[in-house]
Amino acid sequence: MEPERLGPLLDRHADALTLYARQWCESAEDVVQESFLKLASQRHSPDDPAAWLFTVVRRAAINAGVAARRRRRHESARVARSPAWFGEPLQRDAIDPEAAAGELQGLPIEQREVIVARLWGGLTFEQVAAVSGCSISTAHRHYQSGLTALRERLGVTCPSVRSRPTPS
Repeated sequence: MEPERLGPLLDRHADALTLYARQWCESAEDVVQESFLKLASQRHSPDDPAAWLFTVVRRAAINAGVAARRRRRHESARVARSPAWFGEPLQRDAIDPEAAAGELQGLPIEQREVIVARLWGGLTFEQVAAVSGCSISTAHRHYQSGLTALRERLGVTCPSVRSRPTPS
């Protein structure tokens, strides 16, 4: 489709398409943008571009919503099968998982990326460094500073590790 025709379509329908897509998914803006890109790449313009856009947006939004629900289900099941990182929910001094997740989101991306890759991804610091594009010592520093920040924000201390008795 020619840019001269695409611009007015974007101006006229983008907001309505975004609202339309929000019925099915949380990533409505992305769905609309991808749909306009598909329209722009069409060899032959559809007879009714507005109806074509609504159809494509509807299908893409439904698919995005299904994928998001599947991902949340998968993540919830994974969390249920993994050990509790923030303490058992029945303990009086346990950390609220929602508060911990919120505080984790508030960390700088460098710290958050390393903590998630290390704790939940099970990656070694070598692997984390390779994925993040930094040195192992930098990855470890981000990890330590992120955990320290989380402890401070959540008001918890690091549990003490029982030392093994030394053989006499």
